[in-house]
Amino acid sequence: MPAQERPVALRPASVFDVAKSAGVSHQTVSRVLNNHPSVRETTRAKVLDAMRELDYRPNLAARTLSSKRSRTLGVISTSKGEFGPASSISAITEAARSRGYSTIIEYADELSPTSVDAALASLAELAVEGIVAVAPQTRVLEALQTTHTSIPFVTVQNRETLDGVEVAVDQFRGAQLATAHLLELGHTRIVHLAGPSDWLDATSRLHGYEHTMAEHGLTAQHVDAGAWTPAAGYAAGRELLASDATAIFCSNDQLALGVLHAAHQLGVDVPGRVSLIGFDDIPEAAHFWPPLTTIRQDFSVAGRRCVEHLLDDGNATPATELSLVARASTGPNPI
Repeated sequence: MPAQERPVALRPASVFDVAKSAGVSHQTVSRVLNNHPSVRETTRAKVLDAMRELDYRPNLAARTLSSKRSRTLGVISTSKGEFGPASSISAITEAARSRGYSTIIEYADELSPTSVDAALASLAELAVEGIVAVAPQTRVLEALQTTHTSIPFVTVQNRETLDGVEVAVDQFRGAQLATAHLLELGHTRIVHLAGPSDWLDATSRLHGYEHTMAEHGLTAQHVDAGAWTPAAGYAAGRELLASDATAIFCSNDQLALGVLHAAHQLGVDVPGRVSLIGFDDIPEAAHFWPPLTTIRQDFSVAGRRCVEHLLDDGNATPATELSLVARASTGPNPI
């Protein structure tokens, strides 16, 4: 009985394979990998095309040894599911890739400062050239602040008291825009459904709402949802919809989705009886019923500016812009 032939394992493409495919020397490929300024754009494009065709994966260790640089950025995050942090990580990864850098993501436990130390140590061992902290909780940023590291890092947050550099969306300003929109529609009994109190974004949005209400001589009232989920919004919404509020400003779109669910279940017309506005402009917000008025923040810009700050000697604009997206969930005060 003839022996079965074993399939031949395909070896990964090498620098020499890329060089042959692109019609250049392996030294030129190396210069492209290290983003050397002497490489002509036409040559760089040929090499990058060859890498894609061959599915070439640069060896990180070899690149580090040859160039004394890892061309790698680290990302520390405490959140895997929330829209904001996940979008920030995706934007940072894409921005780094566009600059010829890879990214390594380390997740830390928000309740354990030692896990932040462990994440930093792991990234240091991998010789990352900079770190972006996507850590929205107060206790995590405090742990970062007390950790001694020589690796430059930037945080994607908005808190004036944190030492170091921050690239932030102005959450305070976004909340002002949301509250002002409801005021322009004639609402005066506006309630804010706040996110978890230990999240910096939630705190900034609450303060922006309170500030705007105070400017107009109105009493601010908020309820802490305790989470960012539709379930939390639904539970809080059943109570808020029984109040005399004519408008609800939710700290994110997921909370607003839960409030909409409660409104439909209770037979409360949105926006006829209560106007509703969210924050983030998640992709599904335009398809809620009614389509959700919300505050849009551009995570791709924030991610790009984080990378720019680390790679361009801190010459990045520190904050990103927000905008109001007016849809059908807000309307005039019915009273």
